[in-house]
Amino acid sequence: MSFLRNSIKLLRTAPVAPRTFRCFSSQVKADDPSQFPGAHAPFVSAPTLTLPEAVAPIPIYRVMNREGTIEDASQDPKLSQEVVEKMFRSMISLNTMDKILYESQRQGRISFYMTNFGEEASHIGSAAALENKDLIYGQYREAGVLVWRGFSIEQFIDQCYGNCEDIGKGKQMPVHYGSKDLNFVTISSPLATQMPQAVGAAYAFKRQPNNDRCVVCYFGEGAASEGDAHAAFNFAATLDCPVILFCRNNGFAISTPSHEQYAGDGIAGRGPAYGIATIRVDGTDVFAVYNAMKVAREYVLKHNKPIVFEAMAYRVSHHSTSDDSTAYRKAEELEVWNTVESPISKLKNYMIKKGWWNEEAETEFVKDIRKQVLKQINVSEKKQKGYYGEMFQDVYEEMPKHLKEQLKQLEEHVSKNKQHYSLNEFKSK
Repeated sequence: MSFLRNSIKLLRTAPVAPRTFRCFSSQVKADDPSQFPGAHAPFVSAPTLTLPEAVAPIPIYRVMNREGTIEDASQDPKLSQEVVEKMFRSMISLNTMDKILYESQRQGRISFYMTNFGEEASHIGSAAALENKDLIYGQYREAGVLVWRGFSIEQFIDQCYGNCEDIGKGKQMPVHYGSKDLNFVTISSPLATQMPQAVGAAYAFKRQPNNDRCVVCYFGEGAASEGDAHAAFNFAATLDCPVILFCRNNGFAISTPSHEQYAGDGIAGRGPAYGIATIRVDGTDVFAVYNAMKVAREYVLKHNKPIVFEAMAYRVSHHSTSDDSTAYRKAEELEVWNTVESPISKLKNYMIKKGWWNEEAETEFVKDIRKQVLKQINVSEKKQKGYYGEMFQDVYEEMPKHLKEQLKQLEEHVSKNKQHYSLNEFKSK
C-alpha cells in the first residue's frame, strides 16, 4: 500500500485524545508512576537514552520523479488538462513576474523584492487543493497562492510600488501582499508572528457551528526557529485547532543553511513531539503537494485538529534583493535545482508525456505575460502615492484624539513648508 494511502488511513482513523485520565491496566497500583498526567509510557528496567539517530526520519511523499513520470499509478490525482494547464500557467506567470520585478528593484524602481524560484509547486499545489474560503496566513514567499486565487498583475505591481491603488495604501514593504476578498491576510515582515495568529483564527473557526473552513499558515524553516513557532505548535495541539502549519523548507532560511538552524528531523519531526499529525512531501512535485494537501484539509476539518505539513524544496533565488546566496552555496548546486529538479520542468515533462504541452504556445504565453508586467510597471510607477495623512488611519475603528492632533500638526507643517515637499506625487485629502 502506498505511503499516501497509509497516511490517509492513519489520519482518518486517528483517535481523538481523551480528556480524562485512563490507566493502561487495571493492575496499576495507586502509587504507580505511570499514573502521572505528564506522559504515558512503558517502564524499562534500566536507564535508556533515546538517541535522535535511532528514530526513523519522517518519509517524503513523492508522486512524480524528475522526468515527470508518476511512479505509482494509484497516486495520479487524475486532474483534467484544464487544471494542469492552469497550474503550469500559474507557475510560469509567477516566474516571469518575479524576473522582471527583481530587475526593477536592481534598477532602483522599487525598494525591495523577493522571488519564488524553486518553490512554485508548493504554492500552486497547495492552493489548488484548498477552497478559496480557507483563510491564508502567508510569510512572504507565497505569491503563487494569490496568483492561483486570482490576484491580478496590476494588484501585485501596485503593491510593490505602494501607490494610491495599492490595497494596502502603501503602508507595507513590497511583496507584503494582502487581500480580504481572497481570504489572504496581509503579510507582516517579522518572522513567525503570523503563526500564533493563524492558530487563533482556526480556533475561532472551530467554535462556529458547522464550520467548513480551515486555516493554512505558511512559514519557512528559518521562521520555525522563532519562539512564536513553538507557541503556535503548542496552542494548535492543545486547543485542537483546524490549522495546517505549512512549512516551506527551502534549505537556507535567510542566508542560513538548514544544518545551522536545527539538528533534528527537519520541521516535520516536531509534529509528533507536540502531538500533532504530520506529513512531509516533495515540495518540487506539484501533484505530491496537491494530494497531501487534500488529505490534510480533510483531516483538520473532520477532527478539528492541526497538521504539520513540511514541503521539502530548494530556494533557487537569493533570499531577497538584500542577499547574495553565492556566499554560502555553489553555482553547480544551484544549476541542478534550477533545471532537472525544477518544479516547472517536472510538470512540463509530465505534460509532454500526456501530449498537453506546446512549446510555441508556452513561448507566446511568456511573451504575453512579460508584456503585461512591463506595461503595468510603466502605469503603476506613474500613479500618485496615497494621501500622506492616511498613515494615521486604519489603526483604530475611530481615530483617537491624540492621532487627530498629530494629523493636524502634520498638515499644518506641510502647508507651511510646501516648497520642501513634492506634493504633486501624493493624492490630496
